[in-house]
Amino acid sequence: VDENMANAARVHAIENGKRLDDRTLIAFGGAAPLHATRLADKLGIERVLVPVSAGVGSAVGFLRAPAAYEIARSFYQRWNALDLEAVNQMFAEMQSVAREVVQQCAPDGQLHEERLAYMRYLGQGHEIAVPVPEKSLASEDLTVLHNEFENAYKVQYGRTIPNVELEILSWSLRIYETKPAEVESLETTGTPPETPAPEGARQWFDPEAEQFVTAPVFQRDSLILGQRISGPAVIVETDTATIVSAAFVAEVDQKSNLVLFRK
Repeated sequence: VDENMANAARVHAIENGKRLDDRTLIAFGGAAPLHATRLADKLGIERVLVPVSAGVGSAVGFLRAPAAYEIARSFYQRWNALDLEAVNQMFAEMQSVAREVVQQCAPDGQLHEERLAYMRYLGQGHEIAVPVPEKSLASEDLTVLHNEFENAYKVQYGRTIPNVELEILSWSLRIYETKPAEVESLETTGTPPETPAPEGARQWFDPEAEQFVTAPVFQRDSLILGQRISGPAVIVETDTATIVSAAFVAEVDQKSNLVLFRK
C-alpha cells in the first residue's frame, strides 16, 4: 500500500515537473496519519504535518472553506484562427452564472476571479492549464497568453517546440470568496514543556527494523504547545491515529497541528 502511494506521488511530481524532497507532507483522512512517516521515508520528505481533526478533514474543509464555483466549457480553438469575440462572450456568460451562485452563499463576501485556458501544441495528447487575463481579451493579450503557455511548458517538459501551432481545447472560470483564516493560536508559557506521560503501549510492525516494536500511546487531546514525542510512538484521537516511526519526532505547533520531523 505504501509503495503504491509513493509511486503515485512520484509519477504525479514527474508529470508536473516538481520535486518532492523539499515539501511538507500533509496527512488527512482516517488512514493517512497511519502511513505518513513511512510514505515520507520513501519519498525523502523531511517534514509531515497532521492537522487538527485530520480524520474528518474533508468534512471540516467543506464547512469552513470559502464559497467558490467553477465552470468549464469545451470550446476548441486553433491559435491562428482564434475567435476572440466568441471567447469573450463565453467568459461573460460563465462569469454571470458563477457570480450568481457564489453571491447566494456569500452575499457580502469579497469575490475574486480566475480564468484558465487548457492549451497544447497542435496534435498533442495532454493540455496545460494557462492563466487567462481577467478582462475582455484583445489581440495584444494573445502574446501574453502564448508566453504563459511556453513558460509553463518549459517548466514541465524542459523545452518548447518552435514553429508548431497551438490549440485550445477548453476554458474554465472560477469565482471564489476570500476570507481570513479563523484558526486560533495556542499560548506559549515560555518554559519548555515536559514530555507527556503515555497512557499505555501498543505493538506495531516496523518495516525498517523488520520486527514488531512496542511503542508508547499518547492521547492527542492531552498534548500542549511545544511538547515533543520521540518515535516510535502512537498518538491517538477520536477520528484517527498517528504513527510516529523511530526516524521521526512529533511536536505540537501553535495551530495545534502535529508536526513530525526527521531526527
